[in-house]
Amino acid sequence: MAQVVVVGGGWAGLSAALALKEAGAEVLLLEGSLRLGGKVRTHRQEGFLLEGGPDASVRYKKEVLELGGRFGLEPVGTLPAKPSAYILKGGKAHPLPEGLLQVVPGDLRALAKTPLLSFSGKLRALLDLLLPRGGAPDEGLKAFVERRLGPEVYRALVAPLSGGIYGGEPDELSMRAAFPQLLELERKHRSLILGAMRARKARGNREGGSLFFSFREGLSALTRKMAEALSESVLLGTPALGLEAQGSRYRVHTPRGFLEAEAVVLATPAPQAAALLRPFLPEATALLKGIPHTPAATVSLAFAEALPLSGHGLLIAKGEGYRVRGFTWTHQKWPERAPEGFSLVRAYLSGEEARLGEAELIRLALEDLARFLGFTPKVHRAWAFRFPEGMPAYRVGHLERIERLEMALLKAPGVFLAGNYLEGVGLPEVVRSGRKAAARALAYLALEKAPG
Repeated sequence: MAQVVVVGGGWAGLSAALALKEAGAEVLLLEGSLRLGGKVRTHRQEGFLLEGGPDASVRYKKEVLELGGRFGLEPVGTLPAKPSAYILKGGKAHPLPEGLLQVVPGDLRALAKTPLLSFSGKLRALLDLLLPRGGAPDEGLKAFVERRLGPEVYRALVAPLSGGIYGGEPDELSMRAAFPQLLELERKHRSLILGAMRARKARGNREGGSLFFSFREGLSALTRKMAEALSESVLLGTPALGLEAQGSRYRVHTPRGFLEAEAVVLATPAPQAAALLRPFLPEATALLKGIPHTPAATVSLAFAEALPLSGHGLLIAKGEGYRVRGFTWTHQKWPERAPEGFSLVRAYLSGEEARLGEAELIRLALEDLARFLGFTPKVHRAWAFRFPEGMPAYRVGHLERIERLEMALLKAPGVFLAGNYLEGVGLPEVVRSGRKAAARALAYLALEKAPG
């Protein structure tokens, strides 16, 4: 019998299992597929190194950086590029303004120069310097940005940037859950632009080089290191078919039979966690099912030529008629991702388009790339990765939903959740959620074993 069973072998589950094992707990990690890593999917073929899921972590959020350092993995920053990215608007690629803090301009000179905004749009954005603080505890991203910076800033700048992070339509994303840093800017500095300028200056004094990093062998290098550290504590091809409360213990049903544990960490996507909790926690099941998810997919296209591309990639504003939400010029963003003289391009799709088959996804991505380039390059290799479970969307009220979910879980002591639907979709937040679940499980086990 394992003290703790961790269900799910993505980075949340791996981080939880690793923390539990290092603390001396008996742990067994169950993964339904034959691979670990979840949405992190690094693929190497014929000299190309590509990421099917996320392609980077954030340097100033140190969870992934520190975890990689423990295993001797050296971070690799993005290649220098100025500007780093472009936004397609009106059929033209415009440089992303410098000095952005998340989605807020932190450089007045760059804001004044950008062709993404009209003169009146720039004047409306500068009104942020004079506006009072808002009073709502939470609001949607669109309402917040339009209140502070105006509708033009939202349409031309914020919507493409936030849509590239969260997928789907970003209008109703919760500020408290998805962009708490921006709410803090308003609370602390009143003006978003003034706060972004000060934060940029402070961070510039602390941080050097790229804010984003990967590893030389891709993000899956960390997956492999965590898997090696867990070794015999992992069962692949073993999905959890059901979860049953047995007094103070839990029984996890699998195709190989059942396992008993004192505690369980569910590190699966929210819909799978909901299905496992349904027999004995209907309220938690309803709350989990209420978190909307948007299907996502990526397509990587390799070309045996140097394509005329600038920066690290291209974001696409709404209304441009493209199906792809954005492109990354992978060979220009990361070192050693394509052989010399080759180009490697990654397209990101979400929503209904992401439900298409692999061949259709590749065709669609190539058509949109050809439209942008003005000609159709000959594809050398192509890969498509689909994520039908999708990305969670943090709507207004998301944190309140999570608080109610935690209250519902009190009825099942010993069951803990981890994953990207809780407190952040980025890799650092996913790792943090796994560690948090492990800490709670360890505290529960210690309480259970305390005398009298």
